[in-house]
Amino acid sequence: MPTYNPPLRDMQFVLHEVFNVEAEFKAMPAHAETDADTINAVLEEAGKFAAEVAFPLNISGDAEGCTHNKQDYSVTTPKGFKEAYATYVEGGWPALSCDPEFGGQGLPHTVNQCLYEMLNSANQAWTMYPGLSHGAYEALLAHGTDEQKKTYLPKLVSGQWTGTMCLTEPHCGTDLGLLRTKAEPQGDGTYKITGNKIFISAGEHDVAENIVHLVLARLPDAPKGSKGISLFVVPKFNVNADGSLGSRNPIFCTGLEHKMGIHGNSTAQISIDGAIGTLVGQPHKGLAAMFVMMNAARLGVGNQSLGLTEVAFQNALAYAKDRIQMRSLSGTKAKDKDADPIIVHPDVRKMLLTAKAYAEGARALQVFCTLLLDKAHSHPDEKVRADSDELVALLTPIVKAFVTDNGHIATNACMQVFGGHGFIKEWGMEQFVRDNRINMIYEGTNTIQSLDLLGRKVLGNQGATLKKLGKLIGALVQEEGVNEKMAEFINPIAILGEQMTKFTTEIGFKGMQNPDEVGAAAVDYLRVAGHLVFGYLFARMAQVSLRAIANGSTDPFYTAKLQTARFYFAKLFPETVLLMRTARAGSKVLMDTDAALA
Repeated sequence: MPTYNPPLRDMQFVLHEVFNVEAEFKAMPAHAETDADTINAVLEEAGKFAAEVAFPLNISGDAEGCTHNKQDYSVTTPKGFKEAYATYVEGGWPALSCDPEFGGQGLPHTVNQCLYEMLNSANQAWTMYPGLSHGAYEALLAHGTDEQKKTYLPKLVSGQWTGTMCLTEPHCGTDLGLLRTKAEPQGDGTYKITGNKIFISAGEHDVAENIVHLVLARLPDAPKGSKGISLFVVPKFNVNADGSLGSRNPIFCTGLEHKMGIHGNSTAQISIDGAIGTLVGQPHKGLAAMFVMMNAARLGVGNQSLGLTEVAFQNALAYAKDRIQMRSLSGTKAKDKDADPIIVHPDVRKMLLTAKAYAEGARALQVFCTLLLDKAHSHPDEKVRADSDELVALLTPIVKAFVTDNGHIATNACMQVFGGHGFIKEWGMEQFVRDNRINMIYEGTNTIQSLDLLGRKVLGNQGATLKKLGKLIGALVQEEGVNEKMAEFINPIAILGEQMTKFTTEIGFKGMQNPDEVGAAAVDYLRVAGHLVFGYLFARMAQVSLRAIANGSTDPFYTAKLQTARFYFAKLFPETVLLMRTARAGSKVLMDTDAALA
């Protein structure tokens, strides 16, 4: 059976030693009272909930799955899920980073991100029930009417109600301009929504008394394409004027998807048959409103893979220390045993260190991004808010795609450490692989994220935002460029930073002549950008660790961090050389292949 220990020490290192979040929060009036002790205390309790309540339900929830009742369209979640959610609500966890105006605790998004990393390590399928609710809260907070906020936000914040986003239809996924769901105005400010949606995570369940669906649909006068999409809030149960639950809205789960992983989450097929809803935001501007939730979800999906990478690594490491097979190539290490533990073998260590490096890099990136979100929302300086918002927009597709791709690599590597036992259910490793696989697909496939990064976020403004990221990296290079102890961490990012400018310009120029060149290069480009960001963050973590050791610390944590950083730069970062070469290979070898794909 697998185990899970919340990585509180590494979280505290990233939060307090690398990013000094307490000082950052003091500059934001809304978070000025949030100190390190408060953060640490919250995360310690969050870790207990994750490890002691959510994690024990992971394997059983996967085995049992959700049950659909075709007669009344209800869904029953696996045994223990409903009770765990009640404990979660009782502990006030849904309200952690929500606005106090609606009953929230008002803590920074950065703290909430750490909570969700631990929940995703513990049980991704269960975590998707409250996780989607937070996205619905963010969308309504940003674009809802005063009445909608009054009606829905306090219940979403408390966790009494949960939320979903209903986008995908049987004939269209990412290309939402093709959706057919209709919204008919009723003359009283409400609309009747009719259509069919699929792949709706947490679309029906028994953990909460009401579900707040955010539904994309078309008004009768809507123009074609994505410019004709509106957003509506459609509750499972209509809400009376006094806030109590009213009649059942005809938005039903007609079936559950049979999936590769995340069996404990109800991925629902939804039929909407004249359900009553209200407009969120402006007519035909639904995508702009929904993107608040989608961008939050994309960061959340990256966090799911971070969580799975961490828990897979922990269990693979423990197994590698215990499992004995063969002798070390450099001589017997465990003389009292019939064979050496497999952790002595170089390639086993490579697999373990790959997972460790990808977990620690992703954790630093997630904290970096959510700290930027806190600045974008709460910093008093308008320029800081704008710059932070612009930078997190650039990093969002990297978080979603790079971290989930790495999660795929890492969870598979950790399963490989177990050998044949990794393929067996009771060890839990194959579930981590299966559960992670969806993260590369939903909320926009990783190829879509790559096109978004290169086409919109980089080339769309002639690399202006990329240059802002480059300035951050350049400042670190300037600060540490003459420090010999930092050379192994600084030189790689300095070289790649310079190459990135030429690389981007070259692809942009080719793309102006043939747009397929952008499509052909985008996936490789995002991965290069991901390594540049990870490299910057690992260099910062190495900087802090070297200074701690120089100041007399004997904590082995810092030595471990330096060893992980060295491994990352020696064994993983050099992938960028190959990626730039394959990106430059162009589109011809892909598109001039009609005979090969006949």
